[in-house]
Amino acid sequence: MIQLQERLSAELGRIKEKKLWRSPAVIERVRRGHLLVGDQELCNFSSSDYLGLASHPQLCYAAQEAMKRFGFGATASRLVCGTSKEHAALEEELAAVTNQEAALLFPTGFAAATGALSVLLEHGDIIILDKLAHACLIDGARASKATLRIFHHNDLEHLEKQLRWARQKFPQGVILIVTESAFSMDGDVAPLREIVALKERYGALLFVDEAHVIGVRGLAGKRMGGLIGELGLSQHVEIQMGTMSKAMGATGGYLCASRCLIDYLLHRARSFIYTTAAPPSSIAAARAALRIINSQEGETLAQQLWQNIHYFTKLASWPTKPVSAIFPLIIGDEKKTLATSCELLKGGFFLSALRYPSVPRGAARLRLTLTASHRADEIESLTKALGAINELHQTSLPTYFPKKELTGMEAIEGMAEKNE
Repeated sequence: MIQLQERLSAELGRIKEKKLWRSPAVIERVRRGHLLVGDQELCNFSSSDYLGLASHPQLCYAAQEAMKRFGFGATASRLVCGTSKEHAALEEELAAVTNQEAALLFPTGFAAATGALSVLLEHGDIIILDKLAHACLIDGARASKATLRIFHHNDLEHLEKQLRWARQKFPQGVILIVTESAFSMDGDVAPLREIVALKERYGALLFVDEAHVIGVRGLAGKRMGGLIGELGLSQHVEIQMGTMSKAMGATGGYLCASRCLIDYLLHRARSFIYTTAAPPSSIAAARAALRIINSQEGETLAQQLWQNIHYFTKLASWPTKPVSAIFPLIIGDEKKTLATSCELLKGGFFLSALRYPSVPRGAARLRLTLTASHRADEIESLTKALGAINELHQTSLPTYFPKKELTGMEAIEGMAEKNE
């Protein structure tokens, strides 16, 4: 034990030295996008509560009513103690809005990704993963028995090269392409139409994580369909993943697919079988959120969100057309990123400093997110604060940086030849 403690202490020392130490803020209250930390009220520009539903009265009421019927905790795995009507109803509703045959709920989005990717494929199969995919997709792919290949971020030419290699080397194997709709750290979106064309040309399957587009992108009145629904691709994406913890304002993750695939996961996905289910109250809140998102109120909230997004990009002279609610303010140096976050904190703005391992080394950033709850004057004040920091430090904050792919994500380096 002493040897382990010494090793851990040394590593923690290196983490502090590299300015990678993390101390999550203790939040005493949340109200309409504002956080109370100690005695300071902060405007939150790091939240994924894109539509402001986390504190919506209908979600709170639905959760309270469910607690009256089921209590708070789910008490065990759904295969041990059964499943609540709330869980069963939400699965039916999610399958319907994504135009899939069935859905399966998991306690978190991370559990959904790792649970599915770790068990669906076998030796002789191939997973082809976008280089900047979320950690849950990386971990799920690494746990699979399949061969893993990486394609450069949103690079269709490199994806086709990997597909061609996979089909030649494993002519009978199942090929699964894994990507996100909107990438959580960069805010850009995948070229889904082109990826679908490629996967069909090579007889592959497609797994898409829609976590950051549910409620944000999508057809009017059908924003639960996400980018896949917006592009009319629901029948061309075999596995759709989402989360209730972002625009839906609740908690948990889900997968939508064929009935056969969902039934298989129910019997084989370890993160489903061996995990206590999400509380029925949280699932009831997610059902309320689904109804709101696909209603006129939800459409109004989505329009307000996009109004805020466009207002920020105009004020900040953002160099690219916005495609999501996420804006990476890439600074690079960890120390400077942390200092910038602290400067903004003093001015009443909460923007977390994201550093390795959340992002590649040397790619530290503030990830700014817009929500429907932000007021125009708050966006104006933040933009002015960013400009003041630019002047103070005589630097150019990444609001004005050109977008480029960042390489060197240690989490997936060296995995291209896995299982070969």
